[in-house]
Amino acid sequence: MASSTKTRTAEIGGVTLHLSTPDVTEQGWIGQDEILKQLLACWLVVDPRDRPLSPRLIGPPGIGKTTLAMAAAKVRKQPLYINQCTADTRPEDLLVTPVLAESGKIAYHASPLVSAMLTGGVCVLDEGNRMNEKSWASLAPLLDHRRYAESVVAGITIPAHPDFRACVTMNEDESTYEVPDYILSRLQPTLALGFPERDDEMAILQYHLPFASGELLALTVDFLQAAHSLKLEFSPRDGINLLRFAIKRMAQDPEHPLGRDDAWREALLCVLGEEAADLEDLARRKRRAMGGQHAPMGLGDLFFDPGDPLHPDAEDEDEDED
Repeated sequence: MASSTKTRTAEIGGVTLHLSTPDVTEQGWIGQDEILKQLLACWLVVDPRDRPLSPRLIGPPGIGKTTLAMAAAKVRKQPLYINQCTADTRPEDLLVTPVLAESGKIAYHASPLVSAMLTGGVCVLDEGNRMNEKSWASLAPLLDHRRYAESVVAGITIPAHPDFRACVTMNEDESTYEVPDYILSRLQPTLALGFPERDDEMAILQYHLPFASGELLALTVDFLQAAHSLKLEFSPRDGINLLRFAIKRMAQDPEHPLGRDDAWREALLCVLGEEAADLEDLARRKRRAMGGQHAPMGLGDLFFDPGDPLHPDAEDEDEDED
């Protein structure tokens, strides 16, 4: 395998691949140091016979899963590549795509994933559970001890550089696919990101919006922390977007500026919707939608009517009253 960093190409089996450009976004990581250490541990190699792990990062949208991977790549001083996964991602989109060049010949373009494989970079398969099984199947040999991928389009087998590292981010919503078990067994361990503590959330907002006033920051952090306590998935990203819009509305007309509270309230409604104005009511409705008002059926329900004084739960209630 011959490669050229100057022209951003690599040659494999007589086929020239045009490489993708790494992501150079500057992104800091604030708080949750333990999960950053866990991700870095996944990518360690402790013996010549050892190989790195490719974990999956899970958590609500906007909580910082991609940012975590970016921070880990920065710590390791490796180029970062992000492969955005969608429902219509095809195997060739993940590996090598043929493109008709100006000369009329076919040029082969390497995906961000393959570019990371060839240059010894880090690849984030972002929102991986939006892909179908056929696309995942093309990555099976890459994610186990074989560490290669086969491009049917280019007719080549692509080996991964020893320094190549990967992780997959996953969101849970109605538009995602169920990832097959043989792939999940290769994407281990699972690292779960939680919502940040108050001080960390304030630091995150200040990092992204150093020009925001302390009052607006405090309003937003208070809102987010209240949402977290009610198990509502409003994220730091939501807070950043809310703040950006509020600041822009206040700055829009210097002669007749919109008041801070009015601007923040308008931003809340426009960015997160009317339901965000009453977190308690939203939490109640979500619990009802999930069936939270029903107690799970126990063994006693099979033998006693709900109102029977001999029902085990009825006895527990009497004891509670005493």
